[in-house]
Amino acid sequence: MNTALSWIKAYVPDLDVTAQEYTDAMTLTGTKVEGYERLDKNLEKIVVGQILKIERHPDADKLIICQVDVGNETIQIVTGAPNVKEGDKVPVVLDGGKVAGGHDGGPLPEDGIKIKKGKLRGIESCGMMCSIEELGSDRNMYPDAPESGIYILPEDALVGADAVEVLGLRDVVFEYEITSNRVDCYSVLGVAREAAATFRKEFCPPVVKETGNSQDIHDYLTVEVEDSKLCPRYCARMVKNIHIAPSPQWMQRRLAASGIRPINNIVDITNYVMEEYGQPMHAYDYDLIGGHKIVVKCAKDGDVFQTLDGQERKLDSTVLMINDGEKEVGIAGIMGGENSKITDDVKTMVFEAACFDGTNIRLSAKKIGLRTDASGKFEKGLDPNNAKAAIDRACQLIEELGAGEVVGGTVDVYPEVRKEVRVPFDAEKINQLLGTCIAEEDMLKYFEKIDLKYDFETKEVIAPTFRQDLYRLADLAEEVARFYGYDNIPITLPSGEATTGKLSEKLRIEELAGEIAEFCGFSQSMTYSFESPKVFDKLLIPEDSRLRQTVTIMNPLGEDFSVMRTLPLNGMLNSLSTNYNRRNKDVRLYELANVYLPKALPLTELPEERMQFVLGMYGAGDFFTMKGVVEEFFDKAGMHKRPHYNPECGHPYLHPGRKAEIVYDGVTVGYMGEIHPDVADNYKIGEKAYVAVLDMPNVDSFVTFDRKYTGIAKYPAVTRDISMVVPTTIMVGQIEDMIVQRGGKNLEGYELFDIYQGSQIQEGYKSVAYSITFRAKDHTLEDKEVSSVMEKILHGLKEMGIELRG
Repeated sequence: MNTALSWIKAYVPDLDVTAQEYTDAMTLTGTKVEGYERLDKNLEKIVVGQILKIERHPDADKLIICQVDVGNETIQIVTGAPNVKEGDKVPVVLDGGKVAGGHDGGPLPEDGIKIKKGKLRGIESCGMMCSIEELGSDRNMYPDAPESGIYILPEDALVGADAVEVLGLRDVVFEYEITSNRVDCYSVLGVAREAAATFRKEFCPPVVKETGNSQDIHDYLTVEVEDSKLCPRYCARMVKNIHIAPSPQWMQRRLAASGIRPINNIVDITNYVMEEYGQPMHAYDYDLIGGHKIVVKCAKDGDVFQTLDGQERKLDSTVLMINDGEKEVGIAGIMGGENSKITDDVKTMVFEAACFDGTNIRLSAKKIGLRTDASGKFEKGLDPNNAKAAIDRACQLIEELGAGEVVGGTVDVYPEVRKEVRVPFDAEKINQLLGTCIAEEDMLKYFEKIDLKYDFETKEVIAPTFRQDLYRLADLAEEVARFYGYDNIPITLPSGEATTGKLSEKLRIEELAGEIAEFCGFSQSMTYSFESPKVFDKLLIPEDSRLRQTVTIMNPLGEDFSVMRTLPLNGMLNSLSTNYNRRNKDVRLYELANVYLPKALPLTELPEERMQFVLGMYGAGDFFTMKGVVEEFFDKAGMHKRPHYNPECGHPYLHPGRKAEIVYDGVTVGYMGEIHPDVADNYKIGEKAYVAVLDMPNVDSFVTFDRKYTGIAKYPAVTRDISMVVPTTIMVGQIEDMIVQRGGKNLEGYELFDIYQGSQIQEGYKSVAYSITFRAKDHTLEDKEVSSVMEKILHGLKEMGIELRG
């Protein structure tokens, strides 16, 4: 948003600051000034001159010699401008002065162009008469300027006066970066209110009176709003006997400085009010309104509407339209229609000032591919209480400028009036929040400057409806800080108890899992939670498996990403496959992956999300390597009980004879094994691959980070080795269970150091050898104590069908 400083001063008349002072102060109080441009940059020694006499140049057909009165003297200027005549008043740059640029309107040089006395074809020229382009402006700001030639000043311009001042160029245009929550500052009045509060000056908004003749608009026009949510307020007023003419110079200058090209008095008034009040307006030719009725309602699916720019726009039932009694005449809040545009022959006009739903306008503008200045303001969410004041201001200007006769009354459809917001006020809490010691009286003065009222009985600040950002005490504290001055808030140490940040228990366990995996040579992988329904066939999942009950995504990227995964192996196997087919050897990957298990289908509540610790590898290593990684994690996680491995488990994607469920303290916490050869083929993995999956919610309940100190053993250990002949149907885990069960309190540990199965052992058996260690904490063990325990162990093993090897 751009505004000229002169326009701000119209409402803050005592404002006297430089451009840089204004920029710094406004930015510190929250109205950020992005930058500014001085319109009089590089314009020096330029005065109003009057041409007294014109003569032909003796040596050049296209040049003339002018005698020009510049106030205190008459100087001679040679020019080639074709549009000047005797008596004209023109801007003249004197010897040693500067202009902003050349007459061609090209890019302006940084330091301008210096003008010196010289000779043109032998005739002395003591200055230069200026075109509007040489003054750094253009015909958008000065529509009355000629396309090529000297700019002619008004007849009442005083000879010798500062021409830059006469032209209104002794001004600064500021560019603001307004935050979306400050809709009121998308208007000149809003910015002026902030400037008055910032510099502690009086704010003098225009005094608006409802004008109009003795007639009643209700006798001419009716308005019906079918959807008050999309159009909470609609105001309409009528003007008869329209007289279209150029708008006055002051209005043209202010609009041009805001980047709006002046057109005529009627169009300029609507644009002026839009900038002044932040309220877009639209005008309709009353004679083109069918049935003299306006209906605000949504379009129908498939409708096509031609806007003022001549383009046809495809509509749907979400686009709000302005209709008359017969047809659509405008897209609400965006642009009017070609069928109701204003022409020079217009006699009677209807002015519209409405408030539309910001979200609907933003979506509609995107759908039809048309964004305008009006839609840009409506998108922010305007104050409906501003509409009536804006339309009255427009009608007031119409009467003041003699642009027409305003019909009395207003059609105002406003079913639900927006009320002011009341915010509890507590000066002590605001000071605590800001770290200040500001008196309550001073805070109330700040509020008064920005039109916030105070109810002394209820101790509430009453925020006007144009301040849509004030709802809570923190918002009031921000207002106090802005005008007290952020730079005036003292530096204080934070109060309260200092605490050390740390990870939650869940995140600590996940971090530990990653550390152990990386310590064991695994690299982290990350895969999508979205998968294809076809992965269940690749993993040999039965048709009736609960794993096939998935959450289906409503707007998937494609079929391959259409469901949420219920098991984490597809992503891991895809990653292993990619590495294998790129000839990477000995790959080890891990992932902490969520799975999404619906409680019921169709969904009535969010699915259960369970974190899975997934390990996958091929190449160097086997089943027991993977088992070692799992047990390393258990050990570092404080899970010191011995896990059990149950080979009688499901999981069809694992090799039937090389898989196991991982059971810890009676709870199944995961599974591991070799990938089924058919599944490996499906994923194009040409060698044995192994996976392990730990269900972290089940694991978490056993993890502890408490560590207990155990002193160094004072007494020696006693070791016994046993070699056994074991039926192949018995797992070593069963042997270890028996050792633990019969080992007693002095059992310190055991280690499997040999397994043999071959010609030396009869068929159906295997040789297994263990080293068992005993140690007492309070004395040296005697041989008979150890032998007694060993007899119990051997007796238990014998009951299992195990014999000592001779």
